[in-house]
Amino acid sequence: MNPSWQARAISASLRLFVRRRRWGADAAGVARRARLIFGAPWPYQWLRTRGLNVRPVDDAAAGVRGEWLEPASATAGANTTAGAGATKGMGAKASARVTAGAGAAAGAAGAGVIFYIHGGGFVSGSAATQRPITAALARLTAQRVFSLDYRLAPEHRYPAALDDAVAAYEWLLAREGVPANSICVAGDSAGGGLVLGCLLRLRDARLAPPACAVCFSPWADLAGTGASVRTNDGRCAMFRTENIEEFAAAYLPTGVSPRDPYASPAHADNFRDLPPLLLQVGSTELLLDDARGIHEQIRAAGGASRLEIYEDLPHGWQMLDGLVPEARAALAQAASFIREHQPGTRGDGSKF
Repeated sequence: MNPSWQARAISASLRLFVRRRRWGADAAGVARRARLIFGAPWPYQWLRTRGLNVRPVDDAAAGVRGEWLEPASATAGANTTAGAGATKGMGAKASARVTAGAGAAAGAAGAGVIFYIHGGGFVSGSAATQRPITAALARLTAQRVFSLDYRLAPEHRYPAALDDAVAAYEWLLAREGVPANSICVAGDSAGGGLVLGCLLRLRDARLAPPACAVCFSPWADLAGTGASVRTNDGRCAMFRTENIEEFAAAYLPTGVSPRDPYASPAHADNFRDLPPLLLQVGSTELLLDDARGIHEQIRAAGGASRLEIYEDLPHGWQMLDGLVPEARAALAQAASFIREHQPGTRGDGSKF
């Protein structure tokens, strides 16, 4: 099916104003430009989070920072606002610190939780910039979403971001009292790659796995070995082939291979014992084969993976909820998948 006129207009704008062969002369330059461009602007963040409770998290002892996004139904059911200084939407300058155990009631009740890891090429983005996605998932699933603020490169190179993601998952279990089988781990772009790296780390450390995972156009191959990195050069609305090496160089420290399996999950040699996974990607993205490769390897290992390829949509189109119809369709599909795979929640989509 052809993309909507809204999606075509966004793609044309990205080609004109964003896409380029080089993002910077060095890692600092790449990060500087990415931080100017990536992520939703403040007014759009505010608009998409209206009606949700947004609570900041800064647990220095656990090394976890981020924010909870809570629909009213989840907040009322779990009674998580008491003593936590919850704020309505973005209307207040929140300075509250979420206390340990604030989510224990929700966990005990079996309500699902989405653990979200933002994208941004490992060098930009935040929990706030990805609110169009996290807010939509909170509403569509009627679940709380914890969105992580991890350390960014090049100031903090690999494995800092992955360490932060694993620490946050353990924090949800140990400090917030959320059962592992009620958690969905989700992320977009570089965040999708971190989701996959996190799943591998959790499995290898023999930690309890989440119920399922969702990856929106994951960047899973920092070496850029997939054919689509070249065949979709010029077709991808946002990136050029050379950008893969640029962003990888800004993220990886000297001496670490872009084929390191935790940094580049596409190069892992063991995909057994992973939770059910939903992957969404656009047909013209450079990262098309990142998603296809992960899907094929999980299926070959006997795992459950669902791959959805959307026709000619720009990278990260899920961020455009409220602007392009395909964003809401993709997010609704993800929400249905999440609820289908969490015990005690009602799914309304088809099973595997």
